[in-house]
Amino acid sequence: MQLRSDEELARGIQRGRRDDLTLLVERHHSPLLGFLYRMAGGDRSLAEDLVQETFVRILHGIHHYDYPRPFKPWLYQIAANLARDHYKRADTRRTDSLPEDDVSLRPADEMLPEDVFLLNSESRQVAAAIRQLPAHQREVVILRYYQEFSLAEIADALDIPIGTVKSRLSIGLNRLRTAWLEQEQEP
Repeated sequence: MQLRSDEELARGIQRGRRDDLTLLVERHHSPLLGFLYRMAGGDRSLAEDLVQETFVRILHGIHHYDYPRPFKPWLYQIAANLARDHYKRADTRRTDSLPEDDVSLRPADEMLPEDVFLLNSESRQVAAAIRQLPAHQREVVILRYYQEFSLAEIADALDIPIGTVKSRLSIGLNRLRTAWLEQEQEP
């Protein structure tokens, strides 16, 4: 049996087939959680809330999906907008993870794959440097190197021109390189 494409499943949801939403959730939950986990600076609870809200928005706004537009960039556009909106609210302040959010304090069976990855010292340094990037650069770096989106998919997901994607990616990578070199020079 051939797997149905994301676009076919989205079209199925538009036609009232709720089981197609279940298939899309199963297919995209983990990668989307990883994206939002990184966008939220390692706040697992916030990332889980944003994933849930993303799929709720998909369900309620599926009539806005324009078949046969690629589904994945549309999904990530919604998720990225939710993350941006969360940090734009006046009552939200971005802070470093509190000790209870520290991945090294979680039991091994409660850790996300991202948590295990972040336990590696070098990886934690990279994650810390990525968290320091402005949100517009952080999202393109994460989409490109963690989610493996093409430049065109990033442009579609963020609703920006490809030239802007390239610029944000270049500036973000330069900032990461500078931060990395500064960390290596520290005693």
